Amino acid sequence: MDLTGKTAEELVIEKHVEALRRGFHLWPTLAFDRPPALGDARWTADLILATWLQAETGRPPDNGLEYRVGRSGGGFDRLDFKFLPPEQWLPEEEPVDTSIPLNRRPYDRRIEIPVPWYGAGMSFGSISEQVMVARAKAAQQWQTFTCTGEGGYPDSLIPYRDHVITQIATGMFGVREETVQWAPIVEFKYAQGAKPGLGGHLLGDKATVAVAKMRESVPWVSLFSPFPFHSVYSVEDHKKHIDWVKTMNPEALVSVKVSTPTDVDMVAVGSYYAGAHIIHLDGSYGGTGAAPEIAKKNIAMPIELAIPKVHRFLEQEGIRDEVVVMASGGIRTAHDVAKAIALGADGCILGTTELIALGCTRCSNCERGRGCPFGLTTTDPELSQLVDPDWAAERIGNLYRSFQQQLQGILRRLGLRSVRDLRGRRDLLRYERRDA
Repeated sequence: MDLTGKTAEELVIEKHVEALRRGFHLWPTLAFDRPPALGDARWTADLILATWLQAETGRPPDNGLEYRVGRSGGGFDRLDFKFLPPEQWLPEEEPVDTSIPLNRRPYDRRIEIPVPWYGAGMSFGSISEQVMVARAKAAQQWQTFTCTGEGGYPDSLIPYRDHVITQIATGMFGVREETVQWAPIVEFKYAQGAKPGLGGHLLGDKATVAVAKMRESVPWVSLFSPFPFHSVYSVEDHKKHIDWVKTMNPEALVSVKVSTPTDVDMVAVGSYYAGAHIIHLDGSYGGTGAAPEIAKKNIAMPIELAIPKVHRFLEQEGIRDEVVVMASGGIRTAHDVAKAIALGADGCILGTTELIALGCTRCSNCERGRGCPFGLTTTDPELSQLVDPDWAAERIGNLYRSFQQQLQGILRRLGLRSVRDLRGRRDLLRYERRDA
């Protein structure tokens, strides 16, 4: 240790992070504003580095990096909590419960997860198989879940199948009866917030022989998922889909992933009456570098507006306590998770955040040629080897640990003993006027 009490490892990490900050922070402003060399207004250089550091250490940084908000000028970056005076905080030794149920109906399987989040759908083809395995390992270690996405179910996930959600999307790629029967949760993806109304797409450069075999398609040919399901045009059709899954796997919970159009509250109510256990709201901030910017910025409703809209409507219908609402599409930090729950969600779903923990720099090269230079969103067999699944699983687990500690700290400062008591507490939030 040095005179500050820091270990040699902590000093090395601190110097490394400070060097990255100097090298990759916003370019100096001369006669005009120049773009950032690392990240963007939502995922700032600080947030990217802070997420990496949390995945390294399992705790939030204490070196001045901003790890709570970005500089987008809106959304979660403008919300903050009305914390109690310090003398009213819960003591550190008092336990704070961060678990949530994933089924609130009085029947079907009871599933509870110890933290109010699980991993978003990222498919084989959009990310490497090594990353899929790492996410599944982390989900198993934390007794939560990760989702296959729409690209099928690689055999390497079978050992972790009790913690893997299988997704059925409009292209039906890789959907097999046995994977539905294995799944504790089956997710229907009707739309995604980053590109609502556009369906999914995987360009030919990434549709390798292995990916094409899994998706039962032709190698090196671009794959497009239609919008919408052409077998679903009503709540009654939607119920037939859910009944189809329940026939194959009566024990499975059913999640319905939808984007956030202006009538998303009606969609949520329809999904409840069709038999869904989980309503997955996917807002416009999400998606990888493969999602078109024009879609992300101009079509779907921001998640911080969709959550309270759905929450209030479900309350008015008298069914809020019978369905679980999970939010995704721009959930970056533990503070974002807490804010989403305060707005009315039960929990959140993490996607890009997990990739940031593994080295993603938001370079937006996800869909081009060999894809990600860090071995994350690539199908290239050589680049994929850059990610060791055990190393990656440990980093995701460390990030979860840091998020849980921060969430417990937020709840203590609000005087709440359970994250379930935070749901819908919009009165605990305030709108902050910050510079963008």
